[in-house]
Amino acid sequence: MTRDLRRFAGRWTIATPVLAVLMLALTWEGHPGAPVLVIVGLFLAGSVLAAVHHAEVVAHRVGEPFGSLVLAVAVTVIEVALIVTLMLSGGSETATLARDTVFAAVMITCNGIVGLSVLVGALHRRVASFNAEGAATALATVLTLATLTLVLPAFTTSRPGPEFTSGQLAFAAVASLALYALFVVVQTVRHRDYFLPADDGTADAAEHAAAPTSQAALASLGLLVVALIAVVGLAKIESPAIEDAIAAVGAPASAVGVVIALLVLMPESLAAVRNARRDRVQTSFNLAYGSAMASIGLTIPTIAIASMWLDGPLELGLGATQIVLLTITAVVGALTVLPGRATIQEGGVHLVLFAAFLVLAISP
Repeated sequence: MTRDLRRFAGRWTIATPVLAVLMLALTWEGHPGAPVLVIVGLFLAGSVLAAVHHAEVVAHRVGEPFGSLVLAVAVTVIEVALIVTLMLSGGSETATLARDTVFAAVMITCNGIVGLSVLVGALHRRVASFNAEGAATALATVLTLATLTLVLPAFTTSRPGPEFTSGQLAFAAVASLALYALFVVVQTVRHRDYFLPADDGTADAAEHAAAPTSQAALASLGLLVVALIAVVGLAKIESPAIEDAIAAVGAPASAVGVVIALLVLMPESLAAVRNARRDRVQTSFNLAYGSAMASIGLTIPTIAIASMWLDGPLELGLGATQIVLLTITAVVGALTVLPGRATIQEGGVHLVLFAAFLVLAISP
């Protein structure tokens, strides 16, 4: 029975991303009706689950923290491509799209994924344990990147409005890419042990199972990319319906970016929760903070280059409410990661902050 289930799961996770991309190709240029959107939503959910499966196969082959890095970078590269495409075709109406998407990614990862991971880990073993050195390094990098790219534009005076000048934008782009590249070196080479989960002998049997072959890992890597393309593309197909629903409840247009970011980050969210259930909260943190860093470190340089072809303004500066949320996230995040241990209380605080972000995104 177990062998049959594994065989079915293997076939299902191969077929779903391929069929989802075919669905994406068939619906990309059209305006599908409600029945088709329901089918698109089912393929979107299936692609998320398939992406998590293939990411775990790759992670099992290459080990941590490389597995978390692969998933975070793959999602972000595809997400950045979507943002640039929308901004190039949307004109001035997309002036805040990059800001809204990146900020949403930071809040989803640093509060939603981190809070849920701590809560699940603490419920499982009373206290969630992780490496304070690695988590603190990652959090410090995320907050520095967010401040340089999202907070400073709201206070600079060389150009009116929450915008950078060309020189300031170039500096922010280079600094973002440099900080992210430096972190990758620290995470994967110089201080890799800071980002490995503590092994106290309680890991589950799946962790000690034989690693997949190189061919299987490469196949899963390719299917992971296909699944993520389907996730982002199908989320874009669903966006008109999301826009209509958001307009119906009177929420601002920026809430669309939040919903799409939630859909795009679902693979990381599910992977982080599954690792937290296995007492690998550090891996969950690698996914969360790594995704936030990749979102900023890759989006801002790409947008800086694309700004040469953008017709409208590029507004990166956050509003006062968003800056307050980012500030309290920084304080709470530091108090959570520095001890190296967290309880359900810290998880609850992060989740309340995430809920506040969602409420204020809908009703600012």
